[in-house]
Amino acid sequence: MSKTDKKQMKSAARLYAVQALFQMEASGQTVEAVVREFETHRFGAIYEGDEMAEGDSTHFRAVVDKAVNFQARIDQMTDRALVAKWPIDRIDPVIRALFRAAGAELTEMVTPPKVAITEYVDVAKAFFPEGKEPKFVNAVLDHMAREAKPEAFAAG
Repeated sequence: MSKTDKKQMKSAARLYAVQALFQMEASGQTVEAVVREFETHRFGAIYEGDEMAEGDSTHFRAVVDKAVNFQARIDQMTDRALVAKWPIDRIDPVIRALFRAAGAELTEMVTPPKVAITEYVDVAKAFFPEGKEPKFVNAVLDHMAREAKPEAFAAG
């Protein structure tokens, strides 16, 4: 498998993780049920003639697991990055799921901050191709990354 294929599978895993986190919040389903559904029915599935990408199952599970297990910490960090008038519970649920997935990578995984930011801004563009949301996501994730991994932004 090429490096490009592995990168595309990780990118797909991130998109699926955001969808899974959104679905859990919207439906109240358990982590296990949603993860199983995604791995069984979504990864590589064909919808309306479009084949969905194959996701990196290990990365998908890690992001979802960490986002759920460290949600309070991630949400607090997200709140600090948002303006006071817009606490996390008032933002779009898709973006909230995105911040939780990205926050998991920024705080609990070894993903370089710039990679996480770029990847999740791309996810925002997939969900909101015409909107201002990707710029908003970029600004908030940059703030979160600087808090989570300041050493990655130190002058040097």
